[in-house]
Amino acid sequence: MTVFLALAVLLTLLALAWLVRPLMWPAKGHGVSAQRLNASIYRDQLDALERDLARGSISAADCEATRDELQLRLLDDTEEPAAVTAAGHARFWSARRTAAVIALALPLGAGGMYWWLGNPAAIDPVASQRASDDQVTKMVDTLAAKLKANPNDPKGWAMLARSYKVMKRFDEAEQAFVKAGDVVNASPDLLVDYADLLAVRANDSIEGRPLELVNKALALDPQHPMGLMLSGVAAYRRSEFSLAVSQWEKLLLVLEPGSADAQQVEANIADARAKAGMPGAPKSQAGDAGKLAPVDAAAAGAMTPEKISQMIDGLAAKLKANPGDLQGWVRLARAYKVQGKLAEAEDAYSRAGKLVDADAELLMQYADVIASRSGKLEGRPMALVKKALVLNPKQPMALMMAGSDAFQRADYAQAIAHWEKVLTVLEPGSRDAKLVTEEIADARAKGGLGLQLKAKP
Repeated sequence: MTVFLALAVLLTLLALAWLVRPLMWPAKGHGVSAQRLNASIYRDQLDALERDLARGSISAADCEATRDELQLRLLDDTEEPAAVTAAGHARFWSARRTAAVIALALPLGAGGMYWWLGNPAAIDPVASQRASDDQVTKMVDTLAAKLKANPNDPKGWAMLARSYKVMKRFDEAEQAFVKAGDVVNASPDLLVDYADLLAVRANDSIEGRPLELVNKALALDPQHPMGLMLSGVAAYRRSEFSLAVSQWEKLLLVLEPGSADAQQVEANIADARAKAGMPGAPKSQAGDAGKLAPVDAAAAGAMTPEKISQMIDGLAAKLKANPGDLQGWVRLARAYKVQGKLAEAEDAYSRAGKLVDADAELLMQYADVIASRSGKLEGRPMALVKKALVLNPKQPMALMMAGSDAFQRADYAQAIAHWEKVLTVLEPGSRDAKLVTEEIADARAKGGLGLQLKAKP
């Protein structure tokens, strides 16, 4: 506000100076004197008369008479005018008084016009925010009144629900979401908003109804950022760290690389990897199981598939200019895989070169892409699996793929051996552990092995 007033005063003073200066200090005249001009004219006429006499154009008597006449006229034209007699009193509107009136009228008029037509409260942040809040509340109340008169407007109820949620009127927001009906069920954004509201009302618990809504949103849009964030948080809290890592890695693809949000998600992924016993992660500290580093769940924002494609295309363009960025090629490969562009993903993994060859997890991601393209494990995928197991004999994905390959070859004993190793690195009782246990039971049944095989140490 102070800056605004200072600028306004400065501009007003400049305008006043421009208007008043000619009145206070009138410019001095630079015109030609009338007497001097008349004398010059008559002098030229006398010279012309002398030339005519010299040529004999006129007689001496006529020349003398004409000269006398010119001299008399010159005396008349160059005579000083009589002084003008001053009037009975001086004029009231002098230049200085006019300047004084302008100096008073201009700032007072400008200030009055702004006060009348402008918005002085706009330069007061507190007053402006208060006015804005009041306006929003009025708009929301107006929408609520319209919906009471016309309740068959699901889109209107959805808009009202979001507005109430922002205003922290959670009870009314939940009622509005319920009245929105099928519109919510068809929109990933609304499903996630509804889930977030229910989680807030349940003391930040995502389990139950909130998680059902999140899963429904991800079924409609597997790359929905907020859905991936909440799904990862829920998995983390259930100690299903592998699932949390999977969801957050998908989320990482839609965040700006190097941004504060991306760094926070990367830290959460590293923490989940450590708790899952996955390679490439720092060791977790004792007693921190089930705890999650602070994450702004809204940081992911609403990202459309078009925006995601633009970000991935931008990363690909950067890597063409700087092909030595191996981490960049890995990030691009993961992004292509999520998009289902398996050929591009395979090419990106191959360009990551030595970085992939030295990391068991990256080798398995590479093998998964190739296997997905070809529909089979033998060949190049299994060569990468074996290389990964040399680097890390307990790499879960490598053991799972090795077990699947053995199962397809009807080598059920070998399949069971691999999968039992997987159980040693999975969280007991987790969903993944249950699935592996079912696979082992199936292999035992097909191989007629009963329960005689035990997990190898």
